[in-house]
Amino acid sequence: MTSQTHPVDHELVQAAAHVARTRCRGDNHTMAAAARARDGRIITAVNAYHFTGGPCAELVLIGTAAAQGAYELETIVAVGDRDRGVVPPCGRCRQVLLDYFPDLEVIVCEDARTRTVRITDLLPESYVWADHQLAAE
Repeated sequence: MTSQTHPVDHELVQAAAHVARTRCRGDNHTMAAAARARDGRIITAVNAYHFTGGPCAELVLIGTAAAQGAYELETIVAVGDRDRGVVPPCGRCRQVLLDYFPDLEVIVCEDARTRTVRITDLLPESYVWADHQLAAE
C-alpha cells in the first residue's frame, strides 16, 4: 500500500498548538487536538489524562464536535504541550477515528516532516467495526 500525502492544514496545526500552549497545564492535560469540520469550523479539545486510561485529546474532540453539532470531520491533528509539536494518534484513537470518520485525513510528523495522510494509511488492514455488526431484524 502506498500512502498518498495531502496538503497540510497549517491553520489547524496552529490552532492545536495554541490550545496546547495556553490550556494544557500539569499532568492532567498534556495534549491538544484540533479538527476541521466539513462546514469549515475548527474545533479544539484537550486530553483528560488519568492512570486508568483517560481519553486522548482526539477522543475528547469527537464528543466536543458532536456537542457543537459538527458530526463530519475532515482533518485532525494532535499537538503536545511544552512545544512537543505534532504527535500521531495512538492505536486506540486510530481505530476510533477510522470507525467514526473513514475518510478522515490526519496530520502527522516524522523526522521534522509534517504531512497529511488518510486514517486508513495509519491503520492498514484494519478492522472496520461497522462491517462486523449483525443486521437489525
